[in-house]
Amino acid sequence: MSGRLLGVDLGDRRIGLAIAEPDSGHVRPLKTIRRAADPTADAAAIRRLIEGTRVTEIVCGLPLEASGREGTQARLTRSWVEAFQPAIGLPVSLRDERLTSHVAESRAPRPPRGRSGGPPTRAQREGRRALIDRLSAAVLLEDELAARRASQS
Repeated sequence: MSGRLLGVDLGDRRIGLAIAEPDSGHVRPLKTIRRAADPTADAAAIRRLIEGTRVTEIVCGLPLEASGREGTQARLTRSWVEAFQPAIGLPVSLRDERLTSHVAESRAPRPPRGRSGGPPTRAQREGRRALIDRLSAAVLLEDELAARRASQS
């Protein structure tokens, strides 16, 4: 049996995580964590989360521009991965994450209403953003598994 994949949706403030079973194709959102100031601290937090899960590889979303070119965010992500990978001690690959957030938002339940039917509270908005981050990581892994299956055909 092969190991599991961990999907990483890297944001400025949060990191969405999902896990996939390549053999079965099953993907599930895992958790959203607060991003640290240092990628090695992010690696330590993620290592604690995946301990005992048989994760053998990490797939990190690469935020390409709509044109497909790498912009500032993609360069920042590559820099984060360069510092993160030695600290996590697992192979890390990059996958185009364009449209993952859009797909994730379409899968998420409607935003909750606030008190008395008003706008959502700050906590509700933050909770929804964290959910979208986890779902985006799951969509990223679904894309990765589909690409791997296609390359084996």
